[in-house]
Amino acid sequence: MTPGCDCRELFQAAYENRYTWDPSFSGYRGRCLWLHNDRVEEGDFQLGADLKASVDGIDDELIHKSISSQLWEVAIHRVRRSFEQTHGENTFTAGDNNEVGMEVIVGGKNSGDRYRIKNNVVTMVHRHIHGKVITIFTKSTTNTGHGYLSHTYNSQYSDPSTGNYCSGITLFTDTFVPLADNGYWVLSERVVEKDAYEQSPADHQLFRFIDLAAN
Repeated sequence: MTPGCDCRELFQAAYENRYTWDPSFSGYRGRCLWLHNDRVEEGDFQLGADLKASVDGIDDELIHKSISSQLWEVAIHRVRRSFEQTHGENTFTAGDNNEVGMEVIVGGKNSGDRYRIKNNVVTMVHRHIHGKVITIFTKSTTNTGHGYLSHTYNSQYSDPSTGNYCSGITLFTDTFVPLADNGYWVLSERVVEKDAYEQSPADHQLFRFIDLAAN
């Protein structure tokens, strides 16, 4: 597509190609494991239809919160919202093309945001959120047969006024499986690898979710 052209239809197609849960999905439950260096913590979890996660059997407050956060962060992207609900007040203009995909320049309500799309997948997100800019590059995806899920991707925060990075790069590897009883795809494993940044050392955490069943 020629730069400067309206690319709303192409971006909408990629947006609607993301895998989301049917609104009737009631949530799921199972066992959860947190692995960090030689330490392992194990408990039970449940994610409700309201996307709130409860974790039992893990007393460490930081680990408890981290597991709940991972479940919520993944689930919030499974909420099915129409393109008009999310982007009805935005315009979309084609930018340049590179190996990541075609640039999508957003105008209107979310002016300043940018995306890239390739092969009907959103391969880059550059969004203003909570006073910072987050940039996410999707490296590989999982095809569910009903839309795609991001499998490997990285994220980094920057200052919107200067463009300078204010965090290291975090690499995520998400593995999804369909629930046996209803076929909804849910997270079974997440690897979070953080680069060292300023005073923060590099870090590696593994979250596993097993014995999964629908509520």
